[in-house]
Amino acid sequence: MTQLKPILSHIDNLPSTPGKFKLDKPYIHRLRFHSSLPKLTLWSFLFLAAILFFFLLSPPSSSPSAGDRRNLQNTSSYGGPHWERRVRSSAHVRSGTGGITVLVTGAAGFVGCHVSTALKRRGDGVLGLDNFNRYYDIGLKKSRKSLLEKAGVFVVEGDINDSVLLNKLFDVVAFTHVMHLAAQAGVRYAMQNPRSYIDSNIAGFVNLLEACKSANPQPAVVWASSSSVYGLNSKVPFSEKDRTDQPASLYAATKKAGEGIAHTYNHIYGLSITGLRFFTVYGPWGRPDMAYFFFTKDILKRKPITIFEGADHGTVARDFTYIDDVVKGCLAALDTAKKSTGSGGKKKGKAQFRIFNLGNTSPVPVSKLVSILEKLLKVKANKKVLPMPRNGDVQFTHANISLAHQELGYNPTTGLETGLKKFVKWYLNYHDPKKRNLEKL
Repeated sequence: MTQLKPILSHIDNLPSTPGKFKLDKPYIHRLRFHSSLPKLTLWSFLFLAAILFFFLLSPPSSSPSAGDRRNLQNTSSYGGPHWERRVRSSAHVRSGTGGITVLVTGAAGFVGCHVSTALKRRGDGVLGLDNFNRYYDIGLKKSRKSLLEKAGVFVVEGDINDSVLLNKLFDVVAFTHVMHLAAQAGVRYAMQNPRSYIDSNIAGFVNLLEACKSANPQPAVVWASSSSVYGLNSKVPFSEKDRTDQPASLYAATKKAGEGIAHTYNHIYGLSITGLRFFTVYGPWGRPDMAYFFFTKDILKRKPITIFEGADHGTVARDFTYIDDVVKGCLAALDTAKKSTGSGGKKKGKAQFRIFNLGNTSPVPVSKLVSILEKLLKVKANKKVLPMPRNGDVQFTHANISLAHQELGYNPTTGLETGLKKFVKWYLNYHDPKKRNLEKL
C-alpha cells in the first residue's frame, strides 16, 4: 500500500542574512532590517487583505468529483413526512414472518439488487441505499431500481459518505442488520481513478461503521470483501487462514484495509461483523465491466475479444460463482449473525467477527468461458491471445469454502454453463427494446 509523504519546507537551511552583508558589520544588517520592517509589515498587511477580499467576493466552488458523487452531503433530496413514510414502509417486516430489518447499501448494484429482492420476497424489511455513480451504465442501475420498486423496496438515492443521511436513516428505522455492498468495484479502473477506491471502500466504509456503532441498538453488519485480498498468494485453494498481505491491485488493498477496519470496530465498539469474500460473481443483471458480460457484447457485435494468458502460456482461470448461490450465502450470513454487543458507541462484551469465502470451488479457464458463450450465442468469437498485463489482475482464483459450508450451510450448485445460459437469456431480452425491463429476477 502506498503512503502519503509530507512535503517538508526546509526553512532552516535558508541563509539568515543576505550574501552581500559582512559578518564583521552586524550593526549594518540590523539597521537595514529594522528600517525595512515597517515596509514589510505594510506589504504583508496589504497582501493578506487582498486575499481576504478575493475570498469574500469569490463564488463557492464545487468539488471536482461532484458530478460523480451527486448526493454526497446533500440533504435537500431527502427528509419530510412523505419520505419518512416511504422509508418505514419499505423497512416494514411482513407480519408472521419473524423477519429482520436490513439496510442494503449498493442496492442498485448487481449483488445488491438480487439480495434486496430475495430478502423482500421472504418477508424481511428492506431499505436500499445507492449513489448511482457512473462507473458503468447508469441506465442498468435505474432498471434494477425499477425492479426493486416493483418488489416493494424503496432505494434512497444518497452516498455512504453522507453522515447526515445515514444518521437520519438510523433515526427513522431501527435496523437489525446492515448488508454493506456499496463499493468502488473493478481491478483495472483503479489505475485510472484511484481516489474513488479510497473514498468509497475506505472512507465510506468507516463512515457507515461510525453510524452503526453509534446506533441504539447497534445492527449486525455483513459486508462484501473480495477474493482479490488473496493477491499474489500461490497456495490453492484459497483459505480464510491464508496470508492476505500481498495485494496485486489498489482495489484489493482497499478491501484488505476494510477487513482490518472492520476488526477494529468489532474490537473497540462491539459491532457484530461478517466479511464475505466474493469470487467472480456472474449472472443476469450483472456488471458490464466483467469479462463474461463484455465478451458477450463483443461476440454478438463480431468484434475481437482479448484473452489473456499467464507466463509461459499459462492458463488464466477464475472461480466463477453464480449470483443465486452468492445470494444464498449472503442471506445465511445475515441469518446466523449474532447481535452486536455495544450500545451508543460503547462495547459491553465480546462481539462476533467472521470472514467467509463465497466461491464455487471449480476454477474454469477463461478460454472455456469463451467456448461456452460461443455455443450459447451461436457465434464464433474473434479471439486475440495476449500476455496478461500488469494491471492488477491475478492469474487464477480458487475458493476453499469448507468454513462457509460448515457454518453457513453454503453449498453452490450452479455450474458455469447453466449459469451462463441464464445470463445470455437475460442479456438478449434486456437488449431487445420490446422486452427491456420485463425480465424478472
